[in-house]
Amino acid sequence: MVGSSSGIAAGLTATALGTVGYLAFQASAHAPDDLSAPRTTESSSLSATKAPRDGDDPTALPLGSGTGQRVVYSLGDDRVWLVGEGDRVSRTFPVSPGTVDPPPARYVVTSRSNSIVGSDGVAVEHVVRFANVDGVAIGFSAPTDGRVLTPEPGKKLGGIRESREDATAMWTFATIGTTVTVIK
Repeated sequence: MVGSSSGIAAGLTATALGTVGYLAFQASAHAPDDLSAPRTTESSSLSATKAPRDGDDPTALPLGSGTGQRVVYSLGDDRVWLVGEGDRVSRTFPVSPGTVDPPPARYVVTSRSNSIVGSDGVAVEHVVRFANVDGVAIGFSAPTDGRVLTPEPGKKLGGIRESREDATAMWTFATIGTTVTVIK
């Protein structure tokens, strides 16, 4: 009986190791080479045209902005929607874009920083990064002094500035892996 038990244990161990090896392979096959690199997902539902808007309510979630929990960022409206389960908007607010825009696509949040000094020299907090365009990191943040200024023309800046209150809501909502849908 002891030989039978050790044979079963060896079989279970081999199966467990095989399963772990397979899962590790699957994870490595789907992980980016650089975890700070943005991951986009192309979708036929995103196009170069501006997403349809509700003429009666400019703060309404644009049609064709995806499904499920996500952040929606409209380049044309300089507005963000935090969208929860069931496509319910939990918050929408205006933002002030940097000088470099991400192309319309679906991204995921790849990194976050509680507080840093932005590339424009401004101390910011609640930084949520989701894209990189020609070496310029793109993400949402709030100046710690509360002042949202127009970015200096001629500089390549990817900071999308929010009020401190809106940045706190974004920080709580948009954790690593959260989808960010950028539309025109």
